Amino acid sequence: MRSRLIALLFIAAAARADVVMDVVQALQNGNFGLADAYIARYRASFGVTPEMIEAFSWIGRADLATKQLDKAEANAEETERLALEQLKRRKLDAEPHLPLALGAAIEVRAQVLGAKGDRTGALMLLRNELATYRTTSIATRLQKNINLLTLEGKPAPALDAREFLGPRTLPLSSLRGKPVLLYFWAHWCGDCKTEEPVLVQIRKEYGSKGLVVIAPTQRYGYARGQEAGPEVEFKYIEEVRHVYLADLLDVPAPVSEANFQAYGASTVPTLVLIDRQGIVRLYHPGVMSLPELRAALNRLG
Repeated sequence: MRSRLIALLFIAAAARADVVMDVVQALQNGNFGLADAYIARYRASFGVTPEMIEAFSWIGRADLATKQLDKAEANAEETERLALEQLKRRKLDAEPHLPLALGAAIEVRAQVLGAKGDRTGALMLLRNELATYRTTSIATRLQKNINLLTLEGKPAPALDAREFLGPRTLPLSSLRGKPVLLYFWAHWCGDCKTEEPVLVQIRKEYGSKGLVVIAPTQRYGYARGQEAGPEVEFKYIEEVRHVYLADLLDVPAPVSEANFQAYGASTVPTLVLIDRQGIVRLYHPGVMSLPELRAALNRLG
């Protein structure tokens, strides 16, 4: 009897851990009904938990991706309502699922407003939420969405270069007259490592035209899957850089959370292209192919 109970507990724990993955997989296959069924089954067994709310948040994201704006908005509002109920008895960053869910809900609501032509409303929503959650983990995500609506065509925010890997970073203001490509990356990010050959080729093609590449990164509080102090993580970042970014070791890499906050780089990699006058011409969370990045540089003239 005891072994059966232990087995049932393990099964329950696995179900709790897998609900987000199951829902995401169902949505990737276009099976919204199955995703709903996974959430309903989980909720009947375990109630409303941060894991369930994060799983539910993916429904709104999928609705947005498929241009079902009204459904996306309704599901995002419900996700936010459930998250706020949880926040009555706990802090947002007590575990990872709730901030992911709440951040996604706010992001979807803002993007729905933008898609409906209400850019002012989207910005107002994001700025109000940023004021509320500025000291939490979702602040960078909210700033990213503000930047998606506002940063292109505006002067590039300054970079904090008090701590760095590789050559010392010059102030962006001193690089006027040269195009600058900022490549925000993280030591744990697989996509960042696969982007390296693209950046190497871009430097070969555009370095003679004055292109400067800067690779900001930051600490996350862990290394090799374990919690790590600042010095240990700094050394680990350098190790990762030498292995996976070996052809970019001469690229300045300022290490600062402030840079990620200023540019809203909650997604890594994030690529930011700044023209010769110091104006942001491209703000792109996520990977870019060589043709896409080449085309963006060619638009600078």
